[in-house]
Amino acid sequence: MFTGIIEATGILRKVETDQENKRFWVESPLFHELKIDQSLAHNGVCLTIDALENDLHRVTAIRETLEKTALGDWQPGQTLNLERAMILGARLDGHLVQGHVDTTGTCVNIENQEGSWKYTFEYPEKFSRLIIEKGSICVNGISLTAFGLESNRFSVAIIPYTYNFTNINQLQKNSRVNLEFDMVGKYISRMS
Repeated sequence: MFTGIIEATGILRKVETDQENKRFWVESPLFHELKIDQSLAHNGVCLTIDALENDLHRVTAIRETLEKTALGDWQPGQTLNLERAMILGARLDGHLVQGHVDTTGTCVNIENQEGSWKYTFEYPEKFSRLIIEKGSICVNGISLTAFGLESNRFSVAIIPYTYNFTNINQLQKNSRVNLEFDMVGKYISRMS
């Protein structure tokens, strides 16, 4: 479980292909605190660290993960949002995030609002019942509040800290992002 509060960003240094899998080697300031078999969210995707070498950690994405997320688009040099799993009993600053991406979305507009930024995303309409006005949404691992809902669109407001500390400032129009809808909303939707 995660909170959607990004701890650090890392740089993707190398991508390797092994059959249908992709292995990602990432450099980050968290390296000395990581261990093999630890869960670490990368742009909101929970991945298991399977190697540590030369100040880099490695994670592997299998076909299912590559099909459901934007990981297949990743290129060396890209900045990734990183978050270690939450510690029970610690303060929950974001919202409950599983690191299990529901779908990808596309950034369709970025508006500089002179001190903050408004990002608008489009996503498959079949997920529209999982998002509510002023509800939690996880975009590339960042816990945000959705507003301005339409059938297949929502917007988020970005404060300067989030803009400067995460990789959201590198998104452009038509960038693909990982989306995880609020877990509580998914359970409620399933029961109805």
